[in-house]
Amino acid sequence: MAEGTTVLYEVSDFIATVTLNRPEVMNALNRQAYAELEAAFRRAHTDPDVRCVILTGAGRAFCSGDDVREIMLGEARDETVTRLREVRPRPTPAAAAVLECDKPVIAAVNGAAVGWGMDLALLCDIRIASTAARFGELFIKRGLVADLGGLWRLPLVVGPSKAAELLFTGEIIDAAEAERIGLVSKVVPPEQLMEEARTLARKIAANPPIAMRYMKEGLRRSRHARMDEMGEFIGNALAYLFTTEDHKEGARAFVEKREPVFRGR
Repeated sequence: MAEGTTVLYEVSDFIATVTLNRPEVMNALNRQAYAELEAAFRRAHTDPDVRCVILTGAGRAFCSGDDVREIMLGEARDETVTRLREVRPRPTPAAAAVLECDKPVIAAVNGAAVGWGMDLALLCDIRIASTAARFGELFIKRGLVADLGGLWRLPLVVGPSKAAELLFTGEIIDAAEAERIGLVSKVVPPEQLMEEARTLARKIAANPPIAMRYMKEGLRRSRHARMDEMGEFIGNALAYLFTTEDHKEGARAFVEKREPVFRGR
């Protein structure tokens, strides 16, 4: 387990588990937690021993969003406002770190994921929810707008009409509704959540890591690229991937009727 008190980081079997660790406030994010969350994902991005990331929360919540007392009513508010007034404001650093991580990221949503907590889940590639999970874009209730998760990713995940409904009302929905609208891939009982996430992470981590990073980058580009731009990306990616040892191992394993062993080379 890595250093850090508000966000824990652990690596096992090529899987990094990042755990928000402020259960006494439903994992609300203060300045320290935001910084540690960013650091955890920057670390996962560069760690050659990480092939997949699971993000979850300690206790009964995934993430209840900003720590209102510190982020919205405390000294941190002035710092945030100053950053946002720059000529070209940067994305929230923690959000950028999650989005820029080139390893697949699974959100194991164990409880409430509201406000920035819902946005955080949306920044992940795959979402699995416990039956105890709840989701809500509460920003409108605070007189604010959502971050990249709500205003960029949510319409791509559930469609513009449903996204508008969730953003405009600030309504909280349960796990069953989240699955129905495609917000999450699967809903499982609370006691099965982490094993379900680990099972999926192991399947992902067993695949060739270089090709996986290119696959994730291709998905990212597909959200805004033209067809010819995607064709160029695919051609360049394949020209490189055909030269890797992992591609040769995958082809040999198929011919030899055995399971491949990928080494990230």
